[in-house]
Amino acid sequence: MVYKIKLKEDYIKLGQALKASGLAETGVDAKMSILDGLVSVNGETVYQRGKKLVDGDIVSFDGETIVIEK
Repeated sequence: MVYKIKLKEDYIKLGQALKASGLAETGVDAKMSILDGLVSVNGETVYQRGKKLVDGDIVSFDGETIVIEK
């Protein structure tokens, strides 16, 4: 499934995007998934939950995709 997140600001942080899409129930769940290397942004594994996502970024996690849109 593809989740789309509309930006209200210039960016959204990775942990917030996982929670907003419903792929992580809590911030702790998002943090652990990121630290475990289970999340990629634009094809690269990311270990920073504070990574800023901007328009056009694509997040992959657990077989799901999140598209960031303005």
